[in-house]
Amino acid sequence: MSSAAVQQIITQMGGAIGANSGLGGTLKFDFGDAGSVLVDGKSSPNSVSDGDGKSADCTISVTLDTFEKMVKGELDGTSAFMQGKLRVAGDMGLAMKLGPVLQKARG
Repeated sequence: MSSAAVQQIITQMGGAIGANSGLGGTLKFDFGDAGSVLVDGKSSPNSVSDGDGKSADCTISVTLDTFEKMVKGELDGTSAFMQGKLRVAGDMGLAMKLGPVLQKARG
């Protein structure tokens, strides 16, 4: 079960990305012990749900603190990757589409 902070991210992202995230694939944010979020960009409409136990085309491992900075626009995803603050497993092209998704989540 995901933490309250992760449940809040699921709710906010679900409302922000709407019917089409533009991903065209599944993207999982793994926050470690706090839980995970799965953005399903293949479903119509797109959906955001608890990602625990689910696989994805691309998994991004990141701390909640780093993720919050990225959503607020205080930290660029590329910079976070270069600094080792996030790890990407799977489809790197899908990870590159993360910027617009975070902008939608930012509102």
